[in-house]
Amino acid sequence: MSLPVPDPAPVDVRGGVELPARRTDVELRTDDGLVLVGELALPLEHEPVATIVALHPLPTAGGFMDSHVLRKAAARLPALADVAVLRFNFRGVSSPRGRSEGTFGEGVAEAADLRAALALVAERGLPRPWLVGWSFGTEVALKHARGLDVAGLVLLSPPLHRTTDAELAAWGDADVPVVAVVPELDDYLRPEEARRRFAIAPRVEVVAVEGGKHLWVGEKQTSQVLTEVVRRVAPGALPLPTRWPAA
Repeated sequence: MSLPVPDPAPVDVRGGVELPARRTDVELRTDDGLVLVGELALPLEHEPVATIVALHPLPTAGGFMDSHVLRKAAARLPALADVAVLRFNFRGVSSPRGRSEGTFGEGVAEAADLRAALALVAERGLPRPWLVGWSFGTEVALKHARGLDVAGLVLLSPPLHRTTDAELAAWGDADVPVVAVVPELDDYLRPEEARRRFAIAPRVEVVAVEGGKHLWVGEKQTSQVLTEVVRRVAPGALPLPTRWPAA
């Protein structure tokens, strides 16, 4: 006689906790001949209601697919919000998952990496993806996603170092949402300056996060930024539970 399987003990959703999901190592193949390594995390029991393609911070400053906000999005959101999360290493970047082929492309060659990620989403039959970029990842999205089949952009701590005014202006008539989540105390671009820079693309929404910093360190800031992401990609999942399983 089989014994009933007990329900899992509730856990606090914080720090490095990893909630249940279907997690698969994936390889992305670029149209310039490179293989990039990544992970696809899917809801355990349901079809995803939305897809996130996570674009990581600057590789030359230590950014990679495991940068903490993106890792925590993949660890939490499939369970908390029924969202699929694809994260990967840009070309030339290493992580515990492995090393993506190629060399750092200064935000230019990474256009092919973005296309490869969207191709994998399409091949898997996942919902139209949202691009969630952080720092350097926002530059890749702003420079190269215009005209691609995406549901929208969420830009976390956009520095606007590599994105030209012409590339910004191209989003002025975008037919998808573009949301810039800007920390009040950012090291590179703070809310007032962000509003000025994004004024040439008036459809971009600038959300200032009080007390936020560029790296979103600490559970309070992590929760704030994941809430802003889910508010766009799967608003029906709000408020995000702080215990799992939720009561």
